[in-house]
Amino acid sequence: MAESEVDLEAEQYEKHREAGRILSQVREETADRVDVGVSHLEIAEFAEERIRELGGEPAFPVNISIDEEAAHATPAIDDESTFGEEMINLDIGVHVDGWLADTAITVDLSGNPELAEASEQALEAAIDVIEPGVDTGDIGAEIEDVIDGYGFNPVVNLTGHGLGHWEQHTSPNIPNRAVSQGVTLEVGDVVAIEPFATDGGGKVTEGSKEEIFSLQNERSVRNRQAREALAQITEEFRTLPFATRWLETDRPELALRRLKASGVVHGYPVLKEDDGCLVSQKEHTIIVTHGGCEVTTE
Repeated sequence: MAESEVDLEAEQYEKHREAGRILSQVREETADRVDVGVSHLEIAEFAEERIRELGGEPAFPVNISIDEEAAHATPAIDDESTFGEEMINLDIGVHVDGWLADTAITVDLSGNPELAEASEQALEAAIDVIEPGVDTGDIGAEIEDVIDGYGFNPVVNLTGHGLGHWEQHTSPNIPNRAVSQGVTLEVGDVVAIEPFATDGGGKVTEGSKEEIFSLQNERSVRNRQAREALAQITEEFRTLPFATRWLETDRPELALRRLKASGVVHGYPVLKEDDGCLVSQKEHTIIVTHGGCEVTTE
């Protein structure tokens, strides 16, 4: 379909917008509840339930990343962790009938406001240049320039991404640094822009903790708990990520071990900078329009 023929009032875009409206409210309400001594699990469950109350569904488990953590951290079943004087990133997603919105915010309790500001200002600079025909490498250059200006590093092996139908991460990738061969955004593209700034080296690695999974290959399994979990996954979450604590079978950890060993599900280890470093994040979802872009999660 030619750009001029893209109907930005079509049902799918209205559902992206509705997901964004819900998500904007939930992000602000959730961030307001974060404080020293508050439970991680309480915050995650509040946000996920609030999404449902407002008419959406969580697109993935609420990510609560602390200090050097950048992504894929979510509370375990009966998690007793509480917030300290830390840098906290909340990454939250909503879908309406599989059409998604994705957003993130840093709540700084660590006393490092400039690091949080760096990712926020980088996001604003990126949004300012988005229009039909812009190269994603140029968006990355804007992000990198702002974060460098604060004296920090962008996390270069994490990127923004497209949002598809029942797909949380799809093309195109939106780099957090300048690249020479990007792709061109077109009218109707729905993408999440998410700068990460760090006082570390700018590359994250996989940790050992894993609480988020998604369906990889649907196949028969013999274990009862694994069968029960798989039935819930395929019906409720489809291809979207889910948390161990979301599973309703009586032994969810066992079920996931069996499903992972059989290649049915894929796990997402926590991604983190070096110990002692801090990471901030800010993210919005945008729709590329004829005259620029529309921020659905503002």
